[in-house]
Formats: sequence, structure tokens, C-alpha cells
Amino acid sequence: MTRIGLILFGGPASGKDTITDELTRSDPEYRLYQRLKVGAGRTSGYRMGTEAELEQLRVAGAVIWENQRYGNVYVIDRAELERMEGANLLPVIHLGQREAVSELQKAEPGTRWLVVELWCSRPVAAARIAARATGDTAERLAAWDQTGHLNRPDLFIDTTHTSPADAAEQIRRKVQWLSQSLSPQ
Repeated sequence: MTRIGLILFGGPASGKDTITDELTRSDPEYRLYQRLKVGAGRTSGYRMGTEAELEQLRVAGAVIWENQRYGNVYVIDRAELERMEGANLLPVIHLGQREAVSELQKAEPGTRWLVVELWCSRPVAAARIAARATGDTAERLAAWDQTGHLNRPDLFIDTTHTSPADAAEQIRRKVQWLSQSLSPQ
């Protein structure tokens, strides 16, 4: 049976955390995939790791995707996805690099990934980033500028004009439709 996973793709401040909070609050099946983070800064939403742990994952071939940003390394690893699968959770993975979407899809062919592109205008992103007061506004805006758009997401949501509740409802409906279409008749 094909599993379903959810990729929320977008630049910084596009709404990935807010919409994930909305999804997980209303349905315990949805669960944020906590990427392994090696570095400093915010720890909420991550599994913090060491360079040695990261190297073990690399040697074992368990790293699906890794990227560096804000002076940290962020990793999607196979073991955490398998743990979530075993617990019958629907992983919600946050991505901001187009290449990461295709790498994840190739690495997990038994999962049908619903790809949702979240976007907001640059002025809205700048205001949201400034409100976070992380001290790296310029770097986050540069990342926003580099993110770009996907060629064909399953769903596109402009979070400038769509509330988190409405966005979550659109995603839930799409997941339900996908689940029904993948079920044996």
C-alpha cells in the first residue's frame, strides 16, 4: 500500500510552521518531520545532533537530503521517516530547495508525496521575518529570494491572502482525495 507524506515547500516566512501547527492541532495523524540539525540557534522543531552522528548517517547511506543554511546543517534521514511510518503518522516535511523535493521523492518511492508550495509576497515575508527577531533578517530574505517556485506543485497557496486555517483545510481535502484515489477499489 502506498503511504502519503506531505511536503510544504517555500521560502522563509512562507507559513510552513504556522500551517503545520494548524494541521497537527486538528489531526494527530499529521506530524512535523523534525530534521536533524547540527549547529546552533533555534532547537524547537528539530532533533539536535552532533557532527559524529551526522557522519554515521552519511556512512550508513541514511541521509536522503542535507543542506547548509544559517551556519547549520539540516538533514532528512531515512530512519526518522521509517519511525514515523511505523507509528502510522503522516510526515510533514518543510523544504526550501527545489532539488530536495525530487531527491525525497526518489528516495522514498513507496510514499506518494503531496507537494504544497507556500508563498507570500516579499514585503510580507520581510515583516514576518522581522517579527521573529532572530537577528538574521538579511540572510533569511536572501534565502527567500533564492527559493523560487516549483514547476508543478500539487497545490499552491498564497499565504499573503490565505489564513492558516483555510490553508490547512485545503491541504486536508487534498490529502483525503489522494488517500481515496490510492485505496484499492
